[in-house]
Amino acid sequence: MVRRGLLWEQGNEGDAGATREVLEGRPMSTPVADVASNTVTFGGTTYAIQALAEDEFTVLVAGVPVGRIVYSFGAANGVPEGSAISEDDLTAIADAWFTATAS
Repeated sequence: MVRRGLLWEQGNEGDAGATREVLEGRPMSTPVADVASNTVTFGGTTYAIQALAEDEFTVLVAGVPVGRIVYSFGAANGVPEGSAISEDDLTAIADAWFTATAS
C-alpha cells in the first residue's frame, strides 16, 4: 500500500489495477468557548480552563489536568499531559479560548 494524502493505494505505483480507500476520520467539531464559565466544549466534552499566568492555562476534564494552553509569539498552542487528548485538539481549544478572551 502507498499513502497519497488521505488515500491509500494498494498495488504498485502507477498500476492501473490499484485499489483506493479513503481513510475514515472522526467528524469535525468546532470548539465553543464560554468565558463566563471558564470552559470550552469540544467533541462532546467540556473542558475547564484554569489560569496559571496571563497567557497560560491548565485544561481539565472532571478536575483532572489533561494539558496546558499557551499564547506566545502571536499563536495559540496546546501541550498535552499524557494521552487523554491530542496536541491538535488542545491547540483547537487554545484557539477558541484565546479568540474568545481577546475581545
